[in-house]
Amino acid sequence: MERTTSSPAIEGQSIARFAARPGQGGGEVVVARSALGTPIGTLWLYGAPRGLLAIVLPNESREDAEDGLRRRLTRSGTRVVTFVDDPGPLREAMAQLEEYFAGQRRKFVLALEPIGTPFQRRVWQAVAAIPFGETRTYAEMARAVGRPGAARAVVAANGANPLPLVIPCHRVIGSGGSLTGYGGGIALKARLLAWERGELSAW
Repeated sequence: MERTTSSPAIEGQSIARFAARPGQGGGEVVVARSALGTPIGTLWLYGAPRGLLAIVLPNESREDAEDGLRRRLTRSGTRVVTFVDDPGPLREAMAQLEEYFAGQRRKFVLALEPIGTPFQRRVWQAVAAIPFGETRTYAEMARAVGRPGAARAVVAANGANPLPLVIPCHRVIGSGGSLTGYGGGIALKARLLAWERGELSAW
């Protein structure tokens, strides 16, 4: 897929509208899921009424991801989790991801409901603020969340990010510019960064 210049790219950093109290609905939560074909492979998206819950990258196990999502929702107070194949609630997220891969979008404006600890959510908020085409080191992110010296904890929180691409954890790198672990694989991380720097004309 080639970059298109037919419409101006939406500039800037992502605007992540995080749910204030993720997963605190109690009772039953119906999670919509849908597949999205992209230049990097098939993504699986998951969403609840208050926002996008998870994105599963092509080389990740959908079954493991759903088991993990079910456990996180249960720990947060939900008694029953039901997955349904329904692209309707996910159409806006799918459209924005398609625009990203077409070179027409540089930020995501979506309601998000990532489930994690307060520290993880602080890290994810900070990661969502890294502008398109830029990177930050783990040490810089530790300072950004008020925990200088906690780079290892930031590494762990970054690795637990349930919304890759939308919360762009691929933009966090090691000291000296090293590309450390990424759920989608180091090759994909390098390709995403090259795409965002304008070094690729096509996927």
